[in-house]
Amino acid sequence: MKPHLIVLDLDGTLLTDEKKISEKTKETLFKAKEAGHQVMIATGRPFRASQLYYNEMMLTTPIVNFNGALIHHPKNIGWKMLHSPIDISVVHDVVDSVDKYQYENLIAEVKDDVFIHNEDNRMMDIFNMGDPRVTIGNLRGSLTEDPTSLLIHADEGNVPIIRDHLASVHAELIDHRRWGAPFHIIEIVRKGLNKAVGISHIAKDLNIPRDRIIAFGDEDNDLEMLEYAGVGVAMSNGIDQLKNIANEITLSNNEDGIAKFLIERLKL
Repeated sequence: MKPHLIVLDLDGTLLTDEKKISEKTKETLFKAKEAGHQVMIATGRPFRASQLYYNEMMLTTPIVNFNGALIHHPKNIGWKMLHSPIDISVVHDVVDSVDKYQYENLIAEVKDDVFIHNEDNRMMDIFNMGDPRVTIGNLRGSLTEDPTSLLIHADEGNVPIIRDHLASVHAELIDHRRWGAPFHIIEIVRKGLNKAVGISHIAKDLNIPRDRIIAFGDEDNDLEMLEYAGVGVAMSNGIDQLKNIANEITLSNNEDGIAKFLIERLKL
């Protein structure tokens, strides 16, 4: 069988609800690699929060972080990294414009550095993975370079209101997503970025055509990726919007859905 590129979202897809890779899924992915297939991660997480799983699966491929805003190769420093941050002036405009809405906090990330607008222990717990350098203080003063992403933490009821505002005022410059439960967080990246952009770049580098890409996801930040892949697979625990555009639906992230699909499709 010709080599395929297997693309894995992390949360709600590769990872169980306990944030672990099951033994059966891990074993199946190792078999896929032994059979000549390529395995890669495409996630909204920064690299510091995905490196654990990259190493656990002994990957040697590039990775898509921040939903396509950072595309790089952890094992090859000669591989040209693609970093597409948001212009800092746009971030300042967004911060100013959302001041009239109720939000809990603002968080900017520059690759693996974290800037938190208001001191908040809950946010520290979420963003401490990978031991980042954390700066706390008003983003208008503490953030001095273009960030990879900007996050807005708000009450659940205010998230759609803020997203409507972003869509009407800043649509030409940014794209935004909503994190899955239990976090009520809006993630903002530069306009035109998504996981499919990164996967397309990596697939060309690996010389694997689009029709031999199998991508697994569960949330709205996986929509473009599943549409781009030759075979887009939604997890049964995924959102309905994703299931509606997927080529296939597999079992949930807690039921080895990835393993079941790959064993059948790639004859592993």
